[in-house]
Amino acid sequence: MKVKFYVLSDNDDTLIGMRLVGIKGEVIHDRPLLLKRLGEVMRDNDIGIVLITTKLIEMAPNVISELKLRAGHTLLVEIPDRHGHSKIGES
Repeated sequence: MKVKFYVLSDNDDTLIGMRLVGIKGEVIHDRPLLLKRLGEVMRDNDIGIVLITTKLIEMAPNVISELKLRAGHTLLVEIPDRHGHSKIGES
């Protein structure tokens, strides 16, 4: 099985950068869509690593923490936003 990456971003710049290196993904701006798409992506057996921007994690921190703990085959990785503001080490 190939490990595929997928990015969930809050801005176009991050998504474009990821697409330049061959990573597919999408831009999301609201919580309901984030939760819907995150559930779908986490159930996709072809996706092994989901990159998600800090701003999106802040929309649903409890849900994402639970997914990190219970995710079977998929690794959920926080990436800083385009401005570089992040408290990744604290989470």
